[in-house]
Amino acid sequence: MFRRPMTDTIHERLKEKRKFILVILGPRQVGKTTAIHQVLKEIKNFHRYAAADLPSPPDSSWISREWEMIRAKTRKNETSVLVLDEVQKIDNWSVAVKRLWDEDTLLGNKIHVVILGSSSLLIQKGLTESLAGRFEVIRFPHWSWQEMHSLAGWSLDQYIYFGGYPAPAEFVKDEERWRQYILDAIIEPSISKDVLLMNRVEKPALLRQLFALSCEYAGQILSYNKILGQLTDAGNTVTLSHYQNLLEGAFLIKGLQKWSGNMLRLKNSSPKWIPLNPGLRSAIAKRSFPECKDDPVTWGRMVESAVGATLVNTGAPHGIEVLYWRDGNLEVDFVIKKGVSLTAVEVKTGRKRLEFSGLEEFKKRNPKAKTIVVGPGGISLKEFFETPVDKLLV
Repeated sequence: MFRRPMTDTIHERLKEKRKFILVILGPRQVGKTTAIHQVLKEIKNFHRYAAADLPSPPDSSWISREWEMIRAKTRKNETSVLVLDEVQKIDNWSVAVKRLWDEDTLLGNKIHVVILGSSSLLIQKGLTESLAGRFEVIRFPHWSWQEMHSLAGWSLDQYIYFGGYPAPAEFVKDEERWRQYILDAIIEPSISKDVLLMNRVEKPALLRQLFALSCEYAGQILSYNKILGQLTDAGNTVTLSHYQNLLEGAFLIKGLQKWSGNMLRLKNSSPKWIPLNPGLRSAIAKRSFPECKDDPVTWGRMVESAVGATLVNTGAPHGIEVLYWRDGNLEVDFVIKKGVSLTAVEVKTGRKRLEFSGLEEFKKRNPKAKTIVVGPGGISLKEFFETPVDKLLV
């Protein structure tokens, strides 16, 4: 079954008798729509699929029409399924869903509602404002190395360069074709449709430049002020922070914050930039796979960035925070945290010295923390990518 763990969960939820709203949330082109269509083919319930991803987004009456259609087909004492794809593109979508959902509750209609979305900010806003207590979220993250290995037989090095997008996997022997697919079919729609079309962005060029720089400096710490010094469009740190949030909401990047044990200092720290799919960096950089492999500095940063992306993508469903730590010349690549559990992760490649002074100092200051080295002197890169993130915590 396609993306088995998440697809199995959807299948199990739709077999339950209780009425609920199931939210399937994740980036573009990671298989949300494919998974729901597969499940719909396997269940016996009457179902209806409708997508709001149209050139001109419909208004909330579109939701009402789709809802009435499935109401008309739902037999008494039977449960049907209504799937609304990319519903966040509709203004006040959550208000319409709440009204219709509450009507069904009063009328005794048994309709499971499944919402698919590729904009975390817009979906979450609607859920918290109107649908509290009525929904459950299933996250579809970017594809892991194990998934890409099963799908296309990729080596770990191929994953670190080409990333976790299944659709263009067949193009990797023609890198330019693969790169153009990522740029045209993934990056551009994510920015233009999921960010610019759905949010007020006064400086679109600045947002695009921020995304490009976050890929160029993948795995590196870069302050807003230094970013502004490299941008051609005028802006300020508040604007950059807002645009960062929008890009994060589209599942494109993550700006990791510095671990300090103090929330105020954490929020004021310079971000460590992580593209959430390794393929994003490679497509933007326009350097070939062999060129990157032959450059120890570039490849080391790509490895570190891929490790960070894996921690963020697999940690989110478990409520695991991913940060970094730095004090002067001492640094730890990643710090993962859940509750009181704390683990410091240092990534070692050929470009880095084998001394672990940063890791040792972090352990000295946080005696209960667990420390892990990925690479020479620790677990292998392969073992890291095969280990569930929750197993890395204390």
